[in-house]
Amino acid sequence: MATLGLAWLSFRDDRKPLPAWVRFSVQIAAIAFILAVQDPDRLVFQGALPLILDRLITGIGWLWFVNLFNFMDGIDGISAIEAGAIGLGVALIMALAFFRFDLTAFGLVYAATAAAFLWWNWHPAKVFLGDVGSVPLGLLGGWLLLQLALAGALSAALTIPLYYLVDATVTLLWRAYDGEKIWQAHRRHFYQKAVQRGFSHSAVSARIAGLNALLVALATASLNPTLNFGWLGLALGLIAVAMTARVFLQGRRG
Repeated sequence: MATLGLAWLSFRDDRKPLPAWVRFSVQIAAIAFILAVQDPDRLVFQGALPLILDRLITGIGWLWFVNLFNFMDGIDGISAIEAGAIGLGVALIMALAFFRFDLTAFGLVYAATAAAFLWWNWHPAKVFLGDVGSVPLGLLGGWLLLQLALAGALSAALTIPLYYLVDATVTLLWRAYDGEKIWQAHRRHFYQKAVQRGFSHSAVSARIAGLNALLVALATASLNPTLNFGWLGLALGLIAVAMTARVFLQGRRG
């Protein structure tokens, strides 16, 4: 219901822009409802914080993820690739580490939906997500990552979507520091800089796909008791994201 409600609101917003407070209010209500019906014994921070604080931080993070997923949908193929990585990553970890085959199936359906859309969204795109596509995808992708975190794999839940998290968050902070109106459209994301500096849409999306494959591998390895990666997977992922961002900012040479 929450997903359908956000899809309907986003469809209305695509047709005629709605006030930001309306969009955020409905998003907050949807996320609050989903978190309210979660088992209170299952906590993202595994009991390190009181329930209400655990849910509050989780809700704020999820709200940011829904919106950054929308913000990042700026070139052909990028969001379908990101959604596919989230779905496959969660499916793989839920099957191998937690034997939650119901969530494995959900992740695979989510990834398959993204792959089907990618066929039409690859450059030059014939169909675009719009808010009606990107906002529900962000909500569902966030829900999948939430299930990982509730299962005790917070580091993996942060590692899989790490490129989107870093690009969107760093860009927001840069724009705020420069005094820009952060709610207005812009072209300052790392992937947008790459296109401006000579990379094609396809080349940027392909690089992000390769990076995402590495992030999924690191997230999976972090839960392997033999490797004992732990949070090291997230740290290595940050290094990989930083190297990719540097390539994007430098642009193509020659």
